[in-house]
Amino acid sequence: MAAASSSDYDGCGAESNEANSKWLDAHYDPMANIHTFSACLALADLHGDGEYKLVVGDLGPGGQQPRLKVLKGPLVMTESPLPALPAAAATFLMEQHEPRTPALALASGPCVYVYKNLRPYFKFSLPQLPPNPLEQDLWNQAKEMSLPSVPVFLEVSGQFDVEFRLAAACRNGNIYILRRDSKHPKYCIELSAQPVGLIRVHKVLVVGSTQDSLHGFTHKGKKLWTVQMPAAILTMNLLEQHSRGLQAVMAGLANGEVRIYRDKALLNVIHTPDAVTSLCFGRYGREDNTLIMTTRGGGLIIKILKRTAVFVEGGGEVGPPPAQAMKLNVPRKTRLYVDQTLREREAGTAMHRAFQTDLYLLRLRAARAYLQALESSLSPVSATAREPLKLHAVVQGLGPTFKLTLHLQNTSTARPVLGLLVCCLYNEALYSLPRAFFKVPLLVPGFNYPLETFVESLSNKGISDIIKVLVLREGQSAPLLSAHVNMPGNEGLAAA
Repeated sequence: MAAASSSDYDGCGAESNEANSKWLDAHYDPMANIHTFSACLALADLHGDGEYKLVVGDLGPGGQQPRLKVLKGPLVMTESPLPALPAAAATFLMEQHEPRTPALALASGPCVYVYKNLRPYFKFSLPQLPPNPLEQDLWNQAKEMSLPSVPVFLEVSGQFDVEFRLAAACRNGNIYILRRDSKHPKYCIELSAQPVGLIRVHKVLVVGSTQDSLHGFTHKGKKLWTVQMPAAILTMNLLEQHSRGLQAVMAGLANGEVRIYRDKALLNVIHTPDAVTSLCFGRYGREDNTLIMTTRGGGLIIKILKRTAVFVEGGGEVGPPPAQAMKLNVPRKTRLYVDQTLREREAGTAMHRAFQTDLYLLRLRAARAYLQALESSLSPVSATAREPLKLHAVVQGLGPTFKLTLHLQNTSTARPVLGLLVCCLYNEALYSLPRAFFKVPLLVPGFNYPLETFVESLSNKGISDIIKVLVLREGQSAPLLSAHVNMPGNEGLAAA
């Protein structure tokens, strides 16, 4: 399939500078009259001649007159009516002998139609017809798997006879993950909005939601990342470039953009004349990397990825950032600025050495202060693993009587702490404490214990001071930890 010149595509309002684009504009027909979505597009070598065709389950204009269309290049090769609206299309191999030409499975209404050589071959109705006896075991195992809600998107990985995972996005806004031997979902991913697409990229499940965002999850339900979109997501599909081992997610947005992401990194942005409602990437004709898009108005867009194109993270942003074009309000150079610049040029080495000396002194003083705090237990958090404690104090009241609450917590995982004492050191000329020394009850791990006492201010001049709170172990003189409480002024005296 030959690529058209870039000028053939200018009329649709897309990027005109094809030399800077990673894509060749192969075909654009705004009147193709194709109305479908991504699940109803499939690429396959239907005749075994190496020429890949596009299979389209067309909804028809306004959901009327659904048809099965097969395109070769930009032209419709065959067209046949469907009894109901199509839901999905897929190709698979039925035969083992050569040439192995794929068959087409099309879900339409309550039936699955199988086409071979583009002719009706088998019809499977649900649930009137019994399953094939050869597939009875498969259906029995599938029957044992149950979901809490109706699935709308399915993503399967692995082999049925060995090990497989099935991810189902359901109408209740959750994604359920099942494994081969599980009758019920093993993991559940709760979304904050309804899903609009589900794609598996390597070991990551990429979910599009109605909150205009893409989310990445592991198969165990752990959220990895979130990317916000500039518009609503209309469709999603997988871009897989086998020659470079690239797998990425394509998202068609309501603002006429098709964004390509690898994880949360934006690789490329394609602008289209109309909002894209379906995407399909793969071998078409004899080109390995072809992107096929249909638009909301029924148009057909075909692009070919250049053989020299390399996707780079951040490559989706075209041109310089908008901030680069803004002019800065640079002030005029004053005489002081010029003199300071000359001084820095002449004494640059000496200034740098002085800066480094001050920096080293600052680090040394900080290290000494930290060491002193650890040795004298001045920190509110215990530094030893044997006594994992945490202390903080809260002062309440306007004065002259204050309520001092000490919150003591045992941060150990399993070991309780017993035999602790609390001692308050203060200026007796300024304050009076009825309980300046008391025992601490058994500290259970993880719980916060409030210890309350009252402080009476004795000064009538509004003078305040610091009260030191020490947590001690019975039989030891060195405190385990301490806190300095800055007492507020006596505002009750000022009010009086």
